[in-house]
Amino acid sequence: MDTIVPINAGIVLTTRLTLMRPLMQIKNGGTTQLAPITATNDEIREALTSAHLAPLMLTIAHLSGDMSILRGDIRPESAFLGPPDAGISDEQGRTIRERAFDVISAWRDNPGDLHELSDDELEEMISFLIQREELAEIYTPFLRAEFSSTGEDPFAQPAIEAVPEATRANYHVLVIGAGMSGLLAGIRLKEAGIPFTIVEKNPGVGGTWFENTYPGCRVDSANHVYSYSFKPKDWPQHFSPQAVLREYFEECADEFDLYGSIRFETEVTEARFDGASRKWQITVSHGGQSETIVADAMISAVGQLNRPKLPDIDGAGTFDGPQFHSAEWDHSVDLTGKRVGVIGSGASAFQFVPIISEQAADVTVFQRTAPWVVPSPDYFKDVPAGKHWLLNHVPTYAKWFRFSMFWRSAEGLMEGVAVDEGWNKPEVSVGQQNDVLREMLVGNLKAHFEDHPDLLEKCTPNYPPGAKRALVDDGKWLTTLKKDNVHLLTDPIANVNAGGIATQDGTQHDFDVIVYATGFRASTFLFPIDIYGANGEELHEHWGVDPRAYKGITTPGYPNLFFCYGPNTNIVVNGSIVFFSECEIRYILGCLALAMEHGAALDVKQEVHNRYNEWIDDGTTKVAWGQSSVSTWYKNVNGRITQNWPFTQVEFWKMTREPDAADFDFV
Repeated sequence: MDTIVPINAGIVLTTRLTLMRPLMQIKNGGTTQLAPITATNDEIREALTSAHLAPLMLTIAHLSGDMSILRGDIRPESAFLGPPDAGISDEQGRTIRERAFDVISAWRDNPGDLHELSDDELEEMISFLIQREELAEIYTPFLRAEFSSTGEDPFAQPAIEAVPEATRANYHVLVIGAGMSGLLAGIRLKEAGIPFTIVEKNPGVGGTWFENTYPGCRVDSANHVYSYSFKPKDWPQHFSPQAVLREYFEECADEFDLYGSIRFETEVTEARFDGASRKWQITVSHGGQSETIVADAMISAVGQLNRPKLPDIDGAGTFDGPQFHSAEWDHSVDLTGKRVGVIGSGASAFQFVPIISEQAADVTVFQRTAPWVVPSPDYFKDVPAGKHWLLNHVPTYAKWFRFSMFWRSAEGLMEGVAVDEGWNKPEVSVGQQNDVLREMLVGNLKAHFEDHPDLLEKCTPNYPPGAKRALVDDGKWLTTLKKDNVHLLTDPIANVNAGGIATQDGTQHDFDVIVYATGFRASTFLFPIDIYGANGEELHEHWGVDPRAYKGITTPGYPNLFFCYGPNTNIVVNGSIVFFSECEIRYILGCLALAMEHGAALDVKQEVHNRYNEWIDDGTTKVAWGQSSVSTWYKNVNGRITQNWPFTQVEFWKMTREPDAADFDFV
């Protein structure tokens, strides 16, 4: 049975259903196995029209062992916000695809052992992709693990395997949260043979993807990097909506047999470290009943963005009509024909305002600070059928594609937010590359608002790119703002009242519904859980308004307490938080191995913790979010950046490969 599937701009793929809906990658013995190549020559050629050419060239070199294609005149460009095939002409693209056809069809007819790359070859390939020869060596160890012919797991923790099986079996870990990080902790603990319990306040898994159900909710990191390294998925779109992401995490919980270890609709209310037993006494509540769980270690996987925050505005909550936070969307409220007021213009409003504007009579958005808008033409697009086939059938293409995305949407953007010493425009840009990035982003706004100078002024941020979270858009948000029934107001809010919202210019804006798109209590880590350490001090009192942790994972005085997505581990421009969680869980398993080896709980030394945080603070002064005075949830009330990681992701990967016993006291 034949069908027609549109691919890219103006290209039509005629293929069979076996190519449209390829076999899923399967997990076997810890290594990812691809479906065999059975496609005809014509089907392979058609699939290649959807390939990203730089990772395709690397695949050709990897499969054939012939590096010559990387040493010719064809060189991809590594530029801010450029298309994936920037620098490659149409004629060069045809040459690449023809060479790829030869290599892939030969592999189909005579599959063999994958070429084992030497370090020099791997560095050459990395340098070709990122066009930065001096950086290639930094990424070689990471990709060496990624491409290991022995199936090495780049996020594995060998130290835990050295602990006797009986010792591991007599240990118990409590994990708070069954979102992305909590499930990952369960998967790795189960793999290590360590008993665990996951406590989840919701009735299902998925964390933020379970809770946030507002219209238009979707991820803003490309899905091919926003997924577990060991659990690839044949993602239907480049940026998946909430339901698809929730389904992915439900699949993971089922596949790795976690449901039997999760206690749903249960909340941790208090945890106390007992020095005599060297264990945590953890109070949990379910259905109004409390009980105590004893654990050798505790992992917080509650994240930074899990407790909605209402704005500090006079009269908030006094409105007579329906009102709710976007993270607690009330689907019983019909917005058809209604006047809707939206407080906030951040990530959530970006996604739901275009949707509700289709049904509401009128939508008014109250904006305090304009966000930077990063154009992404693929934001709502389906992954083409040919790309599905390449990712699921062609050896190494998926990994080179993933690394390409990792660089283009993550590591490669760090230069764009770096501070240049002596730069004298701190509230416009922080360096030459940041200024270039600003001009590109402003150019995108000008193109959209050529006939709307009022919107151009309102939507052009007055701070450097990277100082606040940038938002991904294919033009939908900017187009929505130009609709007759959508209004963007920048007048400060005076109060919320029974009829609606009053602004400081004296205008009363009446509404039928108010939606608070005002973010989360990000810097109040583990709120509202009370956690008492070895000396009896409650964690939030210990931190005050300045949460800190060593590597974002451990804090002095709280033995065997570990954080995922802890202080200074949020990422601004460089990549996926899933990557960070995999690094953190690997490190935590190493800490558990040390604790078992010493028969004690480990507690990071104060001086080690302090030196690390001085390094973090120094690094923060060298990036845009550490320089600008703009208001952001990255900062505490004193202006310190408590949320963000200021370096590259590969530095975090390297730093968390294994813990150093000398960093800890064993109590």
